[in-house]
Amino acid sequence: MVIGVLSLEFFLPACRSLKDKRRIVLRFKDRVRGRFNVAVAEVDFQDVWQRTLLAVVTLSGDRKIVDQTLRKIQEEAETGLEGEVVKSGICYL
Repeated sequence: MVIGVLSLEFFLPACRSLKDKRRIVLRFKDRVRGRFNVAVAEVDFQDVWQRTLLAVVTLSGDRKIVDQTLRKIQEEAETGLEGEVVKSGICYL
């Protein structure tokens, strides 16, 4: 079994409040969960309104499937979010 973790740090310049940030983050999390059947959580910067760090986790018996899924989510984050990806990284357990 292979467990993959994708970390995504975002800068959200359009956010003017925590309410704006939560709306954008929730929309992204719901879309990713629905399309890819993964777990997503905001793991840092909960009280900062223009930054967030999300962790995405998936697992499979095949490392190739885990890698493909996380790479697709990474691409989705770079093109489908109202902000920019500052840092991202994938690790396997």
